[in-house]
Amino acid sequence: MLGGTFDPVHLGHLRSAVELHEALMLDRLHMIPASRPPLRGAPNVTARERLALLTLGIGDTPGLVADSRELEREGPSYTADTLVSLREEYGQEARLVMALGHDAFLRLADWHEPERLFALAHVVVIDRPDWDVPLPGALAELLRGREVDSPDALMARPAGLLLRLCLPTRMAISATEIRQRLATGRSVRFLLPEAVEERIRQERLCCA
Repeated sequence: MLGGTFDPVHLGHLRSAVELHEALMLDRLHMIPASRPPLRGAPNVTARERLALLTLGIGDTPGLVADSRELEREGPSYTADTLVSLREEYGQEARLVMALGHDAFLRLADWHEPERLFALAHVVVIDRPDWDVPLPGALAELLRGREVDSPDALMARPAGLLLRLCLPTRMAISATEIRQRLATGRSVRFLLPEAVEERIRQERLCCA
């Protein structure tokens, strides 16, 4: 799974999803918009509209799925609850992977029930060039003994391990910058899929 607010979904999100799908040889990758993200303010655009934009962005891309399960639950969108749902769907022997970016990874020890995340899935960090900076103490303790160095080692068991993964294309696109551009009438061409840009302009969405 690749979660996030997707506010709005952009080409950086989608290209990372495609490359994760390829690098880990996943059967499918669920892209899951958070309805109520616990560690950030509420997005300006409704969860349903963000899901609609995500669905448009994915289009017919093989292996990618726009998943609405966090929109169907009440309360904060805790990733542990989402992984429980996926584990129930795919069974105890399935290899589940939770992917996240480096900035979110640095706050992982502050997430709701972080130990439970590893009981339910593997964690894959989409790394950036300065990934080898020292980790916060609580995060280093959480990760102790979990890190592996290859997708094959990760996939040898259903859950519990960590892999840092450098993707071939690292597109430095910011959803915040996109919203600011939209709010000030500047171009977002080549930052968003065309269908997403068209929907945003038609519905006047995602302005900061």
